[in-house]
Amino acid sequence: MDTENTTQPIAQPTAPTAAPIVVPASTPTGADARRPLSPRGNSNSRGGTGQSGTKRRGGDRTRSERPRAEFEQKIIAMRRVTRVVAGGRRFSFSVAIVAGDKKGRVGVGLGKAGDTSLAIDKALRDAKKHMIKVGLTKTNSIQHEVEAKYSSGRIIIKPAPGRGVVAGSAVRSVLELAGVKDVMAKIVSPSKNQLNIAQAALKALKSLTPIKK
Repeated sequence: MDTENTTQPIAQPTAPTAAPIVVPASTPTGADARRPLSPRGNSNSRGGTGQSGTKRRGGDRTRSERPRAEFEQKIIAMRRVTRVVAGGRRFSFSVAIVAGDKKGRVGVGLGKAGDTSLAIDKALRDAKKHMIKVGLTKTNSIQHEVEAKYSSGRIIIKPAPGRGVVAGSAVRSVLELAGVKDVMAKIVSPSKNQLNIAQAALKALKSLTPIKK
């Protein structure tokens, strides 16, 4: 008898299919995964108490008031000075300042430095060094008319009851910071140099007759 050899194909093993990965809705992904969570679980709140009650930094702090300066100051002239040296040019700043306490004390100073802030500090120290005391009346005015000349600046100051301060240029700055009221000043020289005019006003106030107490 003939026997028939029947061969059946061997089934190849199939690879197991991976189960789909389900990402929970609450799991942060991307840039949110690297952001630290707040104590209450809100990743968008930065140091606050939530969306409804945000707390600002320094909200409860009270700002300390700065002490008022003894003298008020005003810049009347500022210019850049150039000096030519062997290596080139060197620049610096020259500042003229009027300083006073509006109670009869006033001074004019000049400062020069490579920085404007340093030049202003030098000018303020120079103004305090050359400060004078103006003899004012009970109404903060002057007793009589005065005239003074400094370099190319020449001015006249005389009392003007009830008119306030009638002056311009650097003379007004000197009179206001000195606390002088009810006066009229006139510049009788063609000079426009603010420093010379301020020095002339300071010289005129210094020549006032002192008030006897």
